[in-house]
Amino acid sequence: MTVSGCKTGASIRIVLTILMLTTLVESGCPRPSHAASLITQENARPGQSDWVLTDPADHEVEGYASATSIQRGEPLRLYIHSTDPQVTVDIYRMGWYGGTGARLVRGGITLPGARQPMPTPDPVTGLIECRWQVSYTLTTETHEKNDWLSGVYLAKLTGSASGKQSYIIFVVREDDRPSEFLFQSSVTTFQAYNNWGGKSTYPSNSRDEQWARKVSFNRPYARSQHPQGGSGIGAGEFLTAMSIHPTRALSTAGWEYNMVRWLERHGYDVTYSTDIDTHTRAEFWKGHKTWLSVGHDEYWSAEMRRHVEEARDHGVGLGFFSANTCYWQIRLEPSLLTGEPNRTMVSYKEVAWNEDPLALDGDPSNDQLITVQWRESPVQRPEQALLGVMYGTVPVDGDILITQPEHPLFNGVDLPPDHRLPGLLGYEIDQVFANGPAGLTVLAHSSYPRDGEAVYGDMTLYQAQSGAFIFAAGTIQWSWGLDDYNAPTLRTARSSQAAQRITGNILRLLASPASSPAH
Repeated sequence: MTVSGCKTGASIRIVLTILMLTTLVESGCPRPSHAASLITQENARPGQSDWVLTDPADHEVEGYASATSIQRGEPLRLYIHSTDPQVTVDIYRMGWYGGTGARLVRGGITLPGARQPMPTPDPVTGLIECRWQVSYTLTTETHEKNDWLSGVYLAKLTGSASGKQSYIIFVVREDDRPSEFLFQSSVTTFQAYNNWGGKSTYPSNSRDEQWARKVSFNRPYARSQHPQGGSGIGAGEFLTAMSIHPTRALSTAGWEYNMVRWLERHGYDVTYSTDIDTHTRAEFWKGHKTWLSVGHDEYWSAEMRRHVEEARDHGVGLGFFSANTCYWQIRLEPSLLTGEPNRTMVSYKEVAWNEDPLALDGDPSNDQLITVQWRESPVQRPEQALLGVMYGTVPVDGDILITQPEHPLFNGVDLPPDHRLPGLLGYEIDQVFANGPAGLTVLAHSSYPRDGEAVYGDMTLYQAQSGAFIFAAGTIQWSWGLDDYNAPTLRTARSSQAAQRITGNILRLLASPASSPAH
């Protein structure tokens, strides 16, 4: 169905969209338009499976980086705490690599172990920020074309005596390289759930339920509360989620890495960034046809929202293979200890009206920046205005029901007779509310029984005035249909040929000429 209330111009665009879709959707497996991309060449290089943690640390060895992302060629400082005499650091770029999942970029860096001081929480905000000594400065100079190619990187730390292991995660950008797809890693959400030092932005995984109003990137990522979720310690929610409900395995499996593996397996022309880059770089979208939000992308600053809307309005396609997206407004502040910009995330949430300094300063001009839900007063900018959907409920684990199987996006897709995609609805889901974008098409309307009532998740598509297409899967678990990483350890296998073909169709549409910006 198409949401009613569309004007004539929007209706015309819908007809043109259908014609374009029919032309764009091709037969066969989803493939990028180019035959030999840098990603294809990179993933043809030998991969290694020893990047996987075999003995995850508790606190024996752990660390953090000076930035969530760096431009290719820039240095990156690593801060490492260890109770071992020595620490070995191996740097991996994450991708497909014949199914091994990563390539060793630099290995065998041996450092003396050092105990770093443990910080104490700020008594007012609960902020926990480390001021550790630099353990190692990683250089990323390029000597060959494919050295330090844009991607998500993991520095694997291994203690010499204990054998304990953890990661430090970071992204290498290539701001000067155009690409069809820009993949955003949602590190603000990683940090919101991170309870290293005993505090996150959630009472349920904070010591004595005393949650933090501010959290710092100057600290390691904690180990998941799920017994088997330690395999991702130090990587935020890239590999495994920081579950605040230890008994819910579904909330612990992770989502971003699955799509990275699939994109790189099929050679899509993709570069990488983080949502800190979306915040700081007003024209982050220049040189890219499509921007991707994957999995769990919950915490957005006003700058992030403005810059993504500007991308859409300049013709950049937006792919929200995610849910619970743009739910809480945040602010980013400098480090309290070092003054480095954008190292502290501010999120007062439910107590914002009583505690957020912007709510207490008597100045109504900055009320739009109070850290409440985007749909709440005084912000009152429902996320649906951008995405087409917005957060509905949690927890869910069910099937997606395609309600418009005749839509061109499903051409060439071998859907089952009941038009269901099993197991891809959840963990959190979004749905259509009133006053969405003009011409919004609901592609899937999926019912799920919860607490004796039916709740719904929606998959949507619309075309902006700029010509850009905006797709929203309305589910966090979409990437589980693309790749089975973390199955069966943390979840059941849910790889779906239909979901993969649909994703290929969607990506072709988002990167189509109608969605291409003027470079």
